[in-house]
Amino acid sequence: MTPMVCKPATRKGEATRDLILDHAYAIAAKDGVEGLSIGELATAVGMSKSGVFAHFGSRQDLQIAVLQAAASRFGEAVLIPALRKPRGLERLGEIVSGWFDWVRDNRTGCLIMGAVSEYDSRPGPLRDIVVAMIERWRGDTARAAMHAIEAGQLRADADPRQLAFEIFGVALALHQDTRLFDPNSARERAERAYAGLIAANLPMSLRRGEQATSSAAASASSEPSSSKLATPRLVSSEPTSSEPASSEPTSSESVSTTASAA
Repeated sequence: MTPMVCKPATRKGEATRDLILDHAYAIAAKDGVEGLSIGELATAVGMSKSGVFAHFGSRQDLQIAVLQAAASRFGEAVLIPALRKPRGLERLGEIVSGWFDWVRDNRTGCLIMGAVSEYDSRPGPLRDIVVAMIERWRGDTARAAMHAIEAGQLRADADPRQLAFEIFGVALALHQDTRLFDPNSARERAERAYAGLIAANLPMSLRRGEQATSSAAASASSEPSSSKLATPRLVSSEPTSSEPASSEPTSSESVSTTASAA
């Protein structure tokens, strides 16, 4: 009898916590993680302040839960789909395309990028979480770039961490310009910046093919745009490594490890 009574109560408690977290996420995406107010949140979910505190022991615990939820949602939307693509430029392009889509779909603001600005000079546990999130994501991006280098799709002397740094810079500029200026123009500039970054790091043996593909992409740009990033189409048409390993998806431990903290 006891398990039958407790299990529904547990599910109800989890559902209530998820509801609170969803509302908190929406508020933080709009007003920032520091903009979270227990009073405003309690009103939004139709609960008392003490009811909210019953699920989150403190405001900081709530903020931590919101940041963790943001990392999980980002990983599911951006990284997991990319991991289904073959290693190399196709996977890297899918990561960037998914990242740009994430910025587009979170027009009120990317909570993660917003948190970077909020906590870049504010020491404490929340900043530590943000730093860990960004380090993990940059590491995932650098790993995808390294796979492209190993497959011979990028120059052997290319620096994967430098590539990840510059890609992050493009995404940060996209995030800001999407909110401040014309989102479509911002997306076009971000795609162009990424395409230029890849072109600058192609091996000499692929430069001629890249130039031909760039001309084709320029012609296609006059056609109605699709929802996909132009660069992955450019990438997918480049010669790829003949090694079978380069087209295999990343191992399951890579998916599970990154999904939890990406």
